[in-house]
Amino acid sequence: MDERLVAFQRLLDIMDDLREKCPWDRKQTISSLRTHTIEETYELVDAIIANDMESLKGEIGDLMLHMVFYSKIASETGAFDITDVLNGICEKLITRHPHIYGDVEVKDEEDVKRNWEKIKLKEGNKSVLGGVPRSLPAMVKAIRIQEKVKGVGFDWETTEQVIEKVNEEWSELQQEVKERSDKIEDEFGDVLFSLINYARFINIDPETALEKTNKKFINRFQYMENTIRENNQSLSELNLTEMDKYWKQAKESER
Repeated sequence: MDERLVAFQRLLDIMDDLREKCPWDRKQTISSLRTHTIEETYELVDAIIANDMESLKGEIGDLMLHMVFYSKIASETGAFDITDVLNGICEKLITRHPHIYGDVEVKDEEDVKRNWEKIKLKEGNKSVLGGVPRSLPAMVKAIRIQEKVKGVGFDWETTEQVIEKVNEEWSELQQEVKERSDKIEDEFGDVLFSLINYARFINIDPETALEKTNKKFINRFQYMENTIRENNQSLSELNLTEMDKYWKQAKESER
């Protein structure tokens, strides 16, 4: 038997054992697992950003367990089971890849994306944006919105047009700030949305870029804190100019 099938069957058997014999696993519901799944997803993202393949392997396993767990709980009420889940995704993939399993021809990945959105509309989706989860973090949601409308051709044609839009939104924000109006928050959101659009055009994932900057800032600040302590000084006693000298040292240490 295929080693992949053996390994998957082993996971299913272990899940059966845990659900029957472990007090914690037996107590879980689909709702109670939700927050754990979110946490595991973020741990997976951390491993991806760190390019830590060993951790990535483990985090994929953790998420795989959660998918099996949800399916196991659902099977106990007769809602569905893991077989239904797997067959469902297989059918969806076949339907949405007619260039592989049908006679549709595509030139590139953009053709694939456009076909994907058209197929979803034929499947009953009333809106191209209907499949964007409401609970997504705002930045991730903006990326998905922009990707989806691009799939039906609603997009800028050139990077220069996007830059113009960024500059336009930035000018509007500055004007609202100058006037201290009640539209500052709205305009700030427009700036972020346009910057995310620009990131897409230059093939940058803004979520990843921001997270890398977050980590860089944390590393530099903690280096600064440690250096200040080593010099028998206290961060709270330093003024901004003095702290900036340590900050520059932290940046130099990265070279």
